[in-house]
Amino acid sequence: MRVIFEKSLARGAVTAPPSKSEAHRLLICAGLSGGPCTIKNLELSQDLSTTLDCLRALGVTAEARENAAFLSGGDPFSSPREPVFCRESGSTLRFFLPIFLLGREKVTLCGAPRLMERPLEPYAALCRERALLFRREPAESALYLRGPLTPGVYSVPGNISSQFISGLLFALPLLEAGSVVELTPPVVSRPYIELTRAVQRRFGVLSAWTDDNTLRISGGQRYLPADAETEGDWSAAAVLEGLNLLGGQVQIEGLNTESYQGDKIYREHFEFLRQGCPTLDVAQCPDLAPVLMALGAAQNGVTLTGTGRLRLKESDRGEAMARELRKLGAAVTVEQDRITVLGGPLHAPEEPLSGHNDHRVVMALSMLLTRTGGVIEGAQAADKSWPSFFDVLEGLDIRLRRRNDASKIAGSRPDD
Repeated sequence: MRVIFEKSLARGAVTAPPSKSEAHRLLICAGLSGGPCTIKNLELSQDLSTTLDCLRALGVTAEARENAAFLSGGDPFSSPREPVFCRESGSTLRFFLPIFLLGREKVTLCGAPRLMERPLEPYAALCRERALLFRREPAESALYLRGPLTPGVYSVPGNISSQFISGLLFALPLLEAGSVVELTPPVVSRPYIELTRAVQRRFGVLSAWTDDNTLRISGGQRYLPADAETEGDWSAAAVLEGLNLLGGQVQIEGLNTESYQGDKIYREHFEFLRQGCPTLDVAQCPDLAPVLMALGAAQNGVTLTGTGRLRLKESDRGEAMARELRKLGAAVTVEQDRITVLGGPLHAPEEPLSGHNDHRVVMALSMLLTRTGGVIEGAQAADKSWPSFFDVLEGLDIRLRRRNDASKIAGSRPDD
């Protein structure tokens, strides 16, 4: 999909969309409980649809309607007989991989080629240590697994995505005996580990820190049915509030200031952007990097550290954003674990921007194009996390036109 922006200032009030991060966790805990459970305030993105499909593969009855999901039944120790398609959702794949290892039969997971290229080595290492099947077949875009997962001590690098730790936290409490997860410091994305634990507590499953880097999980636990409502998404709110740094007047509602979401730190980062050219560490909030790069280019510049993990996302996000920001006149330098963006006058791009099949890139660039005008191709990638994104922008008086007959960019999915 191609979206054509005119210069326009955002104005109005908007409710932050539901948190995809929390929604994944709520749906998984509800599905593992056997239900019945109702999860309200959902925006059924492609990634959340993938999580529901994985629960259905475990026998869960999962029905989504009217911004809610209704779940019941299922057996976490069952092994899906048919291949499970994970689309492009890295979070879904990482959350469910230990869950699928609870069973004793071979499980086939497949997905988009980019998904199956993304790092899974922490799980591969754990499976090698325990003589469990873990075989990747890149030519087939497939992954083959066989459990059963057993209780014990799991040593995991702390500088990897929190999704690996969360996946273990979902599965290990269901084993007959206790387990320990040892994280090698430094531990990044700790807020999202805490988000997982907070959601689990709502369903009666507990874990405990014995020190800063060690989690103890009692065995023999069971998820208890519960109803819940998803809180607002701080990652999406950063895009909306970024419009204010570009001259807009947007009031954002529906955010929980006590949230465990790590991206709520964006308000502190934005204040530093207003004051000058800051150096900001994004190791604990990598999803904010595209927005911070875009706003740095439009303001006084920014240096981001802790950026190494950006190359492992849906795209190589640092390089993708650098390539597109240069089309608007920004100077960007990407290093191993640092990105420098120089602030200065921006101009409308002379050629279309590419979304790089990455929802975070699309949203950050769209925010910036409201200031300069311009075109972005592959904009349908926003559907991965925020299907109503462009509707929301239009509701804030942003002038844009959507075209589904645009020429396709490399790596993008066909338009519907």
